[in-house]
Amino acid sequence: MKEKFFEKVTVDTSALIEGFVSKKLKSGDLKFNELVLHEAVLAELEHQANQNKAIGFLGLEEIELLRELSSKMGFSIRFAGRRPNYYEIKNASLGEIDALIRELAYDEGACLITGDKVQAKLASVKGVEFVLFESVEKPVELMIRKFFDEKTMSIHLREGSFAFAKKGHPGSWSFVRISDKMLSREEVVEYSKNIIEVAGTTRDGFIEIDRPGSTIVQISSFRIVITRPPFSDGWEITAVRPIKKLSLKDYKLSDKLMERIEKHAEGILIAGAPGHGKSTFAQALAEFYALKGKIVKTIEAPRDLVLPDEITQYAISHGTPQEVHDILLLSRPDYTIFDEMRNTRDFELFADLRLAGIGLAGVIHATRAIDAVQRFIGRIELG
Repeated sequence: MKEKFFEKVTVDTSALIEGFVSKKLKSGDLKFNELVLHEAVLAELEHQANQNKAIGFLGLEEIELLRELSSKMGFSIRFAGRRPNYYEIKNASLGEIDALIRELAYDEGACLITGDKVQAKLASVKGVEFVLFESVEKPVELMIRKFFDEKTMSIHLREGSFAFAKKGHPGSWSFVRISDKMLSREEVVEYSKNIIEVAGTTRDGFIEIDRPGSTIVQISSFRIVITRPPFSDGWEITAVRPIKKLSLKDYKLSDKLMERIEKHAEGILIAGAPGHGKSTFAQALAEFYALKGKIVKTIEAPRDLVLPDEITQYAISHGTPQEVHDILLLSRPDYTIFDEMRNTRDFELFADLRLAGIGLAGVIHATRAIDAVQRFIGRIELG
């Protein structure tokens, strides 16, 4: 890449979170004399960090790194602009903060460095000089992968404790220690940052749910749950990976049950305790219907079923029950797998879709059939 030199630059949050500026400075692809940071950038990153969102910490760490590089590479850092108000921070996703940054770039005559295509397009419209750096598809290694072998079902990393793993298979496993020393908070936080980075840079990775105290991530076949204070009393990572893929034939079901599954799938409940293979069976069931030439959809939260491309997987955590309801009724699938039902809204959606006549199989936590039915009582209207 040809070296780019600018007298003055400013950056938005996307460039800071991705670490574009420090990476390009180190590689020699970018040089400038002055970096002007808008107070709005700090405010947005501070807001995200206060909510314990990983992207907030990534952006603030990039600014710290740029401060260190400034003395080594001979450029200055200056803060400018006004601190945004509550409305502007709350509506950052609507472009309020980005608009302030573009305005600063125009007023200062600075080049805007961004990783956001929309921001770059608007900068062009406004006559603001810009450089768009897009994420390189170079894969980032998932650090927690080293804890897994062919027998590992899940790993459990917690600050102030040893790393542990469940090894074996559903119904027959052991809980074993897999580290020689206790994990520090810094180590668990570093693993968490790596997970977030991998999720954002790989095609098969995504952040399913991001709350102030927890983050749920899906990377390939790994389902990862990160919890942190104040929700939990310390940083903790739980990563689960299916170790065996089964087909419906492997379950050796009776002819009567196979006929029920094949011809009358409306209202099937797949029940069992956590870790007892419910999702594995649901996955086998979805593939069974797909191989029969049927249109199959899944409703998941998170999307952790490993399914062929012809099966569409909907994430209810990224939509609403009403949206899922409308899409399924309009797209008319032959069969739908609901993995899994946890809260009242899930049960209400399952019941509504079932009454609408959609071929439906739901996954539910329950150790007995009567317990599965009991979980519906009080959540939906009966009679």
